[in-house]
Amino acid sequence: RTGGTSAAVKAGDFVAVRPSHVLTHDNTAPVIQKFQTIGAKEIKDPKQPVFVLDHNVQDKSEKNLQKYAMIEDFANSYGIDFYPAGRGIGHQVMVEEGYAFPGQFVVGSDSHSNMYGGIGCLGTPVVRTDAAAIWATEQTWWQVPPVAKVRLEGELKPGVTGKDVIITLCGLFNSDQVLNHAVEFVGEGVASLSVDERLTIANMTTEWGALSGVFPIDSVCQDWLKKREAKLNRKGTHPRINSKSIDMLLSDIPEADAGATYTKQMVLDLGKVQPHVSGPNHVKVMQSIREIEAKQVAVQKAYLVSCVNSRAQDIAIAAELVRGQKVAQGVEFYVAAASSEVQAETEESGDWQALINAGAIPLPPGCGPCIGLGKGLLQDGEVGISATNRNFRGRMGSRDAEAYLASPAVVAASALKGYICAPEGMLDDIPDEKGPGMMEDTQAAEAGGTGGGVLPEIVKGFPEKVKAGVVFCNEDNINTDGIYAGKYTYQDGMTPEQMGTVAMDNYDPDFNDHYQHGDLLVAGYNFGTGSSREQAATCLQYKGVPLVVAGSFSATYVRNAFNNGYLCLECPGLVEFLRDSKVGDGKLTTRPDGMSVEVDFVNWKLTVTTNDTAKTFAVAPVGVAAQELVVAGGLEAWVKAQTA
Repeated sequence: RTGGTSAAVKAGDFVAVRPSHVLTHDNTAPVIQKFQTIGAKEIKDPKQPVFVLDHNVQDKSEKNLQKYAMIEDFANSYGIDFYPAGRGIGHQVMVEEGYAFPGQFVVGSDSHSNMYGGIGCLGTPVVRTDAAAIWATEQTWWQVPPVAKVRLEGELKPGVTGKDVIITLCGLFNSDQVLNHAVEFVGEGVASLSVDERLTIANMTTEWGALSGVFPIDSVCQDWLKKREAKLNRKGTHPRINSKSIDMLLSDIPEADAGATYTKQMVLDLGKVQPHVSGPNHVKVMQSIREIEAKQVAVQKAYLVSCVNSRAQDIAIAAELVRGQKVAQGVEFYVAAASSEVQAETEESGDWQALINAGAIPLPPGCGPCIGLGKGLLQDGEVGISATNRNFRGRMGSRDAEAYLASPAVVAASALKGYICAPEGMLDDIPDEKGPGMMEDTQAAEAGGTGGGVLPEIVKGFPEKVKAGVVFCNEDNINTDGIYAGKYTYQDGMTPEQMGTVAMDNYDPDFNDHYQHGDLLVAGYNFGTGSSREQAATCLQYKGVPLVVAGSFSATYVRNAFNNGYLCLECPGLVEFLRDSKVGDGKLTTRPDGMSVEVDFVNWKLTVTTNDTAKTFAVAPVGVAAQELVVAGGLEAWVKAQTA
């Protein structure tokens, strides 16, 4: 309702939207550079942006402090709401301070903006270029996603948490069923979930592949909102969470239309969900806690940090388990609250001190080791158990380490025992259930297509053909940490040449031994999953890769690419052909001898030639709007023209 679009729209439509707010964090610095590059003179609505410094808060170097000071000065000069390092993780602050508000449309230049759906706010990620455009124009573009419905039944058993729910969903429906969808959670089981649990589930719909995950604005959400209002309005009227804003919401609560159609429908019986662990190094690979505990996988580090599982309820669960005990010898247990408010609340309850007394190592509220920054990173050969949302190889430290994800309870228990395990006695009352979830038949048509077979026209300046060699990365779910490692993400001074040099080295350190300048990069399905870091697209551009061909892409990655004038093409036929031909079988990267690819954009066909044998496949057409972005050199050039 706050998106600025009143006309009827359907999945696949491109619309201009005006989000209520847009979050940026440490990446505010490069967004400022983009804002200045496009020639904008003023922030169109200074109350729309929100700055929260949260990613690299442990870095006290002069360079980082100068960067933080520059961001604060910029905020002050335009009257933008600014939260300094130490206030907390941006997504948590957005919820606590009411920028993410039920029934509104809110975006963030961070992939975990999905989290706002836990309170019935449509949250979705945008990228740095979008953020600069929103500052200048209040608007951005959005392709309406297809919608999947997940019906939750029953109630969780004691000891089973929201984290177990989303790990189960990621592991059970792990074949891109919700890739680039908006997920709507419904059913009588929703009422049994706390807001904290909903925030956790919505947060990790990102890892599930979705663009958003939204819970209903039911009595649980409304009660939470009223308690926030009571807390925040003791000394005056809060600008966003107050009686007037709540009354306005309750007078007309957004809900799905009667007879709404969905592209996918799934059912999960909460009563059959067991504690699960995902990994190592893959979110969509899960093991029940029973299975992995029997293996006694030793851990050297444990983490209760991040925007997904460091709220008061999470810290209380961990504290209850460790009271009167000590962290196992040889284990480092790191804890960081999601915000300064959460830390104050847990200090008052005694939960924070219980963790410290047990030997936990406190970190300031912020992202820290989750993004691979600061103290406590995984070293070569180490194993970590973490309550974070991502365990991509190399994300939390060495790519030669292993990372598992689990609930705060499992993380705390594992820190005490020194190996991955459930809390003592937890499993006694949880039967070893099978089949907690299933897909349902649906008659809804898939979104997308080419409008009845009519191919889009080629805009002036868009290439008609591209021909090049091939470098094949025979993996699905190649993530942005693999494409452009987190350790480079906040080094704002890297040159394009340097960025191109390190592209793909966290995916495969030997990538450059195979790649030749000008090769097309061909990969499997869901390429570019993970964070919204813009450099994962631009680094390939700077490397000299003319375009990426994959079976499918993360929509956020494609957004980054087109916003920077970079082309991505979906061609599952080529991927299946290469796999059926055993090209690169068992290798991360290969460059097939004598193979070339020619893309015919007029007819949207791709022909692969090997040793005088040619085979042609259909390519998903790129629409006129995206072509125009490629021709213009990206969104910055477009916005510059609009604001000239």
